[in-house]
Amino acid sequence: MSYAIIRNTKYKRENLKGIFRHNERRNKNYSNKNIDKEKSYLNYSLKSPTYNYEKEFDRMRKEYNLKGQIKTVSNIACEYIITSDKEFFEDIGQEETKRYFETAYNFVAEYKNLGEKYIVSAKVHMDEETPHLHLIFLPVVHTKDKKGNEIDKLACSEFWKEKDSYRRLQDAFYNYMVEHNFNLERGLSKEETNRNHLDLKEFKTITNFEETKQNLDTIKLELPEVPDIKDFKKLMINRDEKIFNKIIKPKDELIEKLHHDNVSLHKELSKQANIIDIAEKYQKERDYILAENKNLRNTVKDIEYEYAKKKKTLETEFKDKSFDLEYEYKHKIHKLEKENKRLYKVIDKFKDTIKKFIKWICHKFELPSEDEVVRDFEKETRTLLDAEKQISKEERRKDYEIEI
Repeated sequence: MSYAIIRNTKYKRENLKGIFRHNERRNKNYSNKNIDKEKSYLNYSLKSPTYNYEKEFDRMRKEYNLKGQIKTVSNIACEYIITSDKEFFEDIGQEETKRYFETAYNFVAEYKNLGEKYIVSAKVHMDEETPHLHLIFLPVVHTKDKKGNEIDKLACSEFWKEKDSYRRLQDAFYNYMVEHNFNLERGLSKEETNRNHLDLKEFKTITNFEETKQNLDTIKLELPEVPDIKDFKKLMINRDEKIFNKIIKPKDELIEKLHHDNVSLHKELSKQANIIDIAEKYQKERDYILAENKNLRNTVKDIEYEYAKKKKTLETEFKDKSFDLEYEYKHKIHKLEKENKRLYKVIDKFKDTIKKFIKWICHKFELPSEDEVVRDFEKETRTLLDAEKQISKEERRKDYEIEI
């Protein structure tokens, strides 16, 4: 029987570019030889990202107001790879295969109450040996802040905080798929088998994989040639049939049983060999992604160096410009202040001269008191001698005219 397979991988921001190009088939060439680009048109999305994974992460974090501190070393996204074996998909057919991945998509949206909105991308690959789903999501937990307010928090460590998180995931996924009428088995976890993870190369060495696979291609599952029982019966005419019942018949049944066991073992061994082929394919993909990530990190370092260099140059230029502008403005301000002081002196002098002039007029022509002369002048000309009051008066008149 086939297994319900779901695997999880955690990603930092620096990983997202390479994962996006692979999952969304943006590369021109692939190191994975199992990818048949002529079948890539069969791939389809259960959810397509609006932008690349990095920009989509930034958009979702802002739009949904996700809390949580994000550092350079933080895991900010996860990827489920969901599949089964090739024979399973061949047996259930195209429509059921699509329902299998749609059901798995719904499981992810419901598991730990994640919510579909935090799924970044869900891409089904049909252009490889075995159909599989790449599903990228943000590990968001629904919790409360210190004030007791409900918040959504981006926290990968909290999302996978239980020690047996992956066993729980496997159990939940298996139960969900079986409940939706898929005939599958639950794979044994590391805790159940008491086995540590082996590197693919190491596993192939231990199991003598290459020789076993070669033997699988050449082995013949045929019954050995045995004497025809009818011939024995002819010889046993008028003889004791105990020979037939106690010797010949048991041997014949044993041969049949061994043949049946060999067929079953061959089928199981073929399935295991197929699993190794799939694992080798993913190992190559992983090596390619790691190499690409290394190149990306070097590119980022070069960009950071250039950025720091440009920043320093711009800061120096800005500092020089700021100094020149500051000096220029200080010079203009000083000049204006000097001119204002002179204008104040002129105005004060003018006021003093007016007073002397009025006093001289009154004395010269023997006119009434100075105050009466000023009052008569202001009344007849409708002009105040106090310049500030006159200006205020004119401004009030203009405001009144505008209102009318």
